[in-house]
Amino acid sequence: MSEAELETMRPNPAWAPDAYEDTLAVWEALADRIVVKVWGGDWCKDCRSLLPDFGAALDAAEVAHVEHYPVERGDGEKVGPGVEEYSIEYIPTVVVEDRETGAELARFVEEEDRPIAVWLAEELEDELSN
Repeated sequence: MSEAELETMRPNPAWAPDAYEDTLAVWEALADRIVVKVWGGDWCKDCRSLLPDFGAALDAAEVAHVEHYPVERGDGEKVGPGVEEYSIEYIPTVVVEDRETGAELARFVEEEDRPIAVWLAEELEDELSN
């Protein structure tokens, strides 16, 4: 487990939870069953753009098990804790795991057409029936 904190995961105070009720419902329902692992870098433009809103969503949904994995640049590759084990090539990368089994339930890599919290919530909806 990482002890470091990513500055970019500090919740965006302007984030509007009311606009994301369906997304938050998924996160709230799974909050105690999951671990959210976030690889990012405070130096990374995409991380600075995407992670504050994701941090706000996790905060609003009261997801307690969030681990930060700060990544550095090294000779064109990403360097940091868990980078090799989780095959991290692009950041931000967010992996959602089942707390009991350690099974990977969903993964967000760098960018999609929706915010991280929304994209992952859509991926995780199937877990609500399990």
